[in-house]
Amino acid sequence: MAAPAAGPVFWRRLLGLLPGRPGLAALLGRLSDRLGRNRDRRRRRSPWLFLAPLLSPAVPQVTSPPCCLCPEGVHRFQWIRNLVPEFGVSSSHVRVLSSPAEFFELMKGQIQVAKRRVVMASLYLGIGPLEQELVDCLESTLEKSLQAKFPSGLKVSILLDFTRGSRGRKNSRTMLLPLLQRFPEHVRVSLFHTPNLRGLLRLLIPERFNETIGLQHIKVYLFDNNVILSGANLSDSYFTNRQDRYVFLQDCAEIADFFTELVDAVGDLSLQLQADDTVQVVDGMVHPYKGDRAAYCKAANKRVMDVIQSARTRQQMLHAQTFHGDSLLSQEEAAAAGDRRPVPDTWIYPLIQMKPFEIQIDEIVTETLLTEAERGAKVFLTTGYFNLTQAYMDLVLGTRAEYRILLASPEVNGFFGAKGVAGAIPAAYVHIEQQFYHEVCSLGQQERVLLQEYQRRGWTFHAKGLWLYLAGSSLPCLTLIGSPNFGYRSVHRDLEAQIAIVTESRALQQQLHQEQEQLYLRSGGVSSTTFEQPGRQVKLWVKMVTPLIKNFF
Repeated sequence: MAAPAAGPVFWRRLLGLLPGRPGLAALLGRLSDRLGRNRDRRRRRSPWLFLAPLLSPAVPQVTSPPCCLCPEGVHRFQWIRNLVPEFGVSSSHVRVLSSPAEFFELMKGQIQVAKRRVVMASLYLGIGPLEQELVDCLESTLEKSLQAKFPSGLKVSILLDFTRGSRGRKNSRTMLLPLLQRFPEHVRVSLFHTPNLRGLLRLLIPERFNETIGLQHIKVYLFDNNVILSGANLSDSYFTNRQDRYVFLQDCAEIADFFTELVDAVGDLSLQLQADDTVQVVDGMVHPYKGDRAAYCKAANKRVMDVIQSARTRQQMLHAQTFHGDSLLSQEEAAAAGDRRPVPDTWIYPLIQMKPFEIQIDEIVTETLLTEAERGAKVFLTTGYFNLTQAYMDLVLGTRAEYRILLASPEVNGFFGAKGVAGAIPAAYVHIEQQFYHEVCSLGQQERVLLQEYQRRGWTFHAKGLWLYLAGSSLPCLTLIGSPNFGYRSVHRDLEAQIAIVTESRALQQQLHQEQEQLYLRSGGVSSTTFEQPGRQVKLWVKMVTPLIKNFF
């Protein structure tokens, strides 16, 4: 009789966690029940698990002729350029960063020397002294630009999430208001508001919980023609003791132009911060939560896809002119003339995921990469929040490659020690991890799919991405790096962007390999005894609520 009684106890406890919000709890419960039923239907597929590669999207057909400049090992990924622009660069322009401090110092240095543009997209800007340093750097650089004998016309564009950036009395908005007030013609601050948070839902959900509906989660930091792609936000812990990943693309004008246009597009879809701390909609744009949702999402799809398709067309033309024109010079002639770019050995593909706008490029590419990873290949996958979508789990468990999955131990989870409901989130991730581990073992896949937990005293873990090692290779030829966490939120709720880097450069492959090794060296393997350790016992109410809310965090 204990089980029937557990339901009322559980709901009383959940309602207690949301004081004064019984309507909210009921609403979230109904939403989660519906999601749970849909998920349960999908889970009745275990006999077909090993057909996962056959049931996944096929690799898009390459419509352009093979390029003689692309070696066989890299050519297999050229199907990605049928979806997004392909940027060919020299590997000497790509640098992998390893630490928060290096990331922070590089950003400050890049702001100080920027002449034309600074573009920053992040979830939020923190309110501590290090974040103030960044704002002061921006202010100083803008001041120098205006006082120069020949002003450079420096423009600063910052894109943040509305709900996260507006939390509390002191927040991202109040941090940036002095810049807006002093340099109104040179600074733009855009606050993206998900169209899914509207009406009664927007009125009922408390400030911290409204972020679960959807966020602006892209992390791009751009200075003239230099770009940093990362999963790190603009907050003090990300500059000191929160481990993430970061790649610096130096002197890559076409890539910088693309991400500038992408951030501008999302900025146009967002609310514009004014000098008096109010917000306004861009002229002619549908309001994200007051206007018609379908009309807003349709306009958003067109605005973003126009950026992707125009960049793709430009890159195809540039590629044809550079490498396939009738007057193509030999490499020796080009070097002597000094007017031809070097033959690229590295290719950058921007992968965008905005499911609210029906843009699913990152999801398609990720699923295809997992599907096509052959026997003998190794995939190193890492996420700060282990909550893979069912499709990703099916592909990991049903395909042939070897997997090493790195996730945060409870002590380095960003929610560890948090107050209220958030404090139970690390335990919920432990429960999800344990369920996945049991499924791995039940399928006899524990030699092929290994889980590892990142452990580092005094640090938290936020790194996400993927490294692909082809069969027989000791170095990766492809990596994914950016904002997605491979979870339900990344795929279905938030705005995400990452890049696929494909390289034949041994030097860059070594950099990527060392990055992967340094992260995994600080980890311990997961076994059945892991979940018997003190502090790993998950309370019953957490086990019961996790299936209902796992799609919200």
